[in-house]
Amino acid sequence: MAVNVYSTSVTSENLSRHDMLAWVNDSLQLNYTKIEQLCSGAAYCQFMDMLFPGCVHLRKVKFQAKLEHEYIHNFKVLQAAFKKMGVDKIIAVERLVKGKFQDNFEFIQWFKKFFDANYDGKEYNPLLARQGQDVAPPPNPGDHIYNKPKKPIGTAVPQRTSPTGPKNTPNPARLGNVPSGILRKNSPAARNGGTEADAQILELNQQLMDLKLTVDGLEKERDFYFSKLRDIELICQEHENENSPIITGIVSVLYATEVRPGTSGCPCSPCPCPALWTSLGEERRGTPFS
Repeated sequence: MAVNVYSTSVTSENLSRHDMLAWVNDSLQLNYTKIEQLCSGAAYCQFMDMLFPGCVHLRKVKFQAKLEHEYIHNFKVLQAAFKKMGVDKIIAVERLVKGKFQDNFEFIQWFKKFFDANYDGKEYNPLLARQGQDVAPPPNPGDHIYNKPKKPIGTAVPQRTSPTGPKNTPNPARLGNVPSGILRKNSPAARNGGTEADAQILELNQQLMDLKLTVDGLEKERDFYFSKLRDIELICQEHENENSPIITGIVSVLYATEVRPGTSGCPCSPCPCPALWTSLGEERRGTPFS
């Protein structure tokens, strides 16, 4: 049976996203490039086979999974292995298969701790275990936006001609429905503009990627501090029957939805902060509560 682990808070012991990805790729001989690609569930299934040989039927695992229903299938295989080995972890399948960074990063952080607690160091050949199945990384989230086929800029559009007119004369009846930009595509100016447009598209795509990385970082930071607030909330709930002014003040701040005017920035009403800081000691003054 498996050794269960329950620590999920962000600590200095956790690997960075790059180190975590390197560990996954080195252990299973994969070529994933993003944490989000773990959303297929295939890697976790093979990790379970590495830890507990025979607990997973790898033939049932869709290593080439590229669609959400295939990801769900793999996580069902993983859930069956968890149940068989007595793993208590609840898998948020509906969130993981969406391919969001934070959900998948939190799960691989937990899984790494679970792996370290259960791995006995025995040799394992991931390629042999997969029986030669190729493992294609799931498509990156957002690829359908960035990698849409682009129409070549500056390419002439075939146009029908009048049966009785000159060979290169377009049918006047159809000119009214054709955008003027298309009619000018064969001009030298349009061809030169096509090169500039290509460069502009590349630049905009790069900006989109940079913004996505920024958003990923902000979401990670947000969830990091949210997890801390959640831990504080749980501690307060454990001591809520002690009628402590410190606990009362902290809970009031946690649950406040806005800053009330005339309270010096404190959202508590009635404000327990003077009693709170008297209990904590004068040396802690100078915080937002003072």
